[in-house]
Amino acid sequence: MISSMQRGLGLAAVASVALSAIPAFAPAMASSIDPSIVERGRYLALAGNCASCHTAKGGESLAGGLAFQTPFGTVYSTNITPDKATGIGDWTREQFVQSLRQGVRPNGDHLYPVFPYTAFARISDADADALYAYFMSVPAVSAPALENDMKFPFSQRALLSVWKSMYLDKGAYQPDSTRSEEWNRGAYLVEGLGHCSACHSPRNFLGAEKSSAKLTGGEYLDAVATGELRTWSTPNLTSAKSGLGSWSVEALAAYLKTGRNEHTETFGPMNEVIMNSTRHLSDADVRAMATYLNSLPPQENATKSAANEQTLQAGSTLYDVHCGTCHLPTGLGSQNEDSGARLAGSPVVQASNPAALINVILYAPQPPEPPLPKRWNRMEAFGDKLSDEEIAALASFLRSAWGNSGGEVTADQVAKQR
Repeated sequence: MISSMQRGLGLAAVASVALSAIPAFAPAMASSIDPSIVERGRYLALAGNCASCHTAKGGESLAGGLAFQTPFGTVYSTNITPDKATGIGDWTREQFVQSLRQGVRPNGDHLYPVFPYTAFARISDADADALYAYFMSVPAVSAPALENDMKFPFSQRALLSVWKSMYLDKGAYQPDSTRSEEWNRGAYLVEGLGHCSACHSPRNFLGAEKSSAKLTGGEYLDAVATGELRTWSTPNLTSAKSGLGSWSVEALAAYLKTGRNEHTETFGPMNEVIMNSTRHLSDADVRAMATYLNSLPPQENATKSAANEQTLQAGSTLYDVHCGTCHLPTGLGSQNEDSGARLAGSPVVQASNPAALINVILYAPQPPEPPLPKRWNRMEAFGDKLSDEEIAALASFLRSAWGNSGGEVTADQVAKQR
């Protein structure tokens, strides 16, 4: 009844956590476990970006307490360290796997699908075992669970049995024999541990992903530069013209591994996915993910028609004054330090919901921490310089120029993001 975990529908701002938030296992606590299995579990926890959602800002690693604001209420992430009183220290391997694949606690309570068990159900037995070994090896932290604040009737966990009967596929990932080993590895990571569709798919009124529009873009709440929560939209990851159609496997792999490629560089909510997860994966795994995503059939989103000529002309003038120097009149940008990123064909610019584009214009793109080496001019925020109407005209122009197909942006949409 709620969105999935890694920045699914309605997530609150997730604390930026460094690699140190995925602690190395403590040998004294795992003396009976093969260290290689524990280390594999640590790698898989990175692939799943577990620390970003299970570590509150200023809190102990993996001790939970991070708030997820959803349309159905507030859910707090839980303590997944091996503390016996407040964490998962008393859980058996079978109970841990049951939580991963079926979203059920040892006492039988249903877990809210803010925890993405709809994706984790696809994890293999061997990987589930490694994850269990790793989490049982990290330092135990005493951190009692915070009480969720869910609206009625969503506060009634028993209702989740009905939700699961409609939306939970309990089957583990089955390789496609017609595809390469690399493609299958990528599919396994994207569809399972990576749970990319949790953020990049639209959802229905019960918070379940729309399977008919999988990976075509979604939306969620997250922080902007001011620290306030605003709606963010995610781009289409299929090979559609409005999505990743112009990105090669190499370009996509470079983005996941380094946070940048010839098209763009990471900013905003995607920073945590790359900085805390994908950049730490092997080159082979990152390329496998890129290979799978690159193979997705194109699926365009329904968007509004372009704005009227008067609005587009006003937007064009604003672009020439404020943007054209860095992004160039062609919208192609440049690789030079005094230039800007490519806007022509940008999946962010063309997303079905313009929220992310509006946020970038209002508040400027938020760089990752630690920052990447200087590449382009740092974009300034225009929220104090341009009115809602002007930003709407500028965004409408960006979404219609150079072959882009994003459609009109209204002043009301801009006002909502302020």
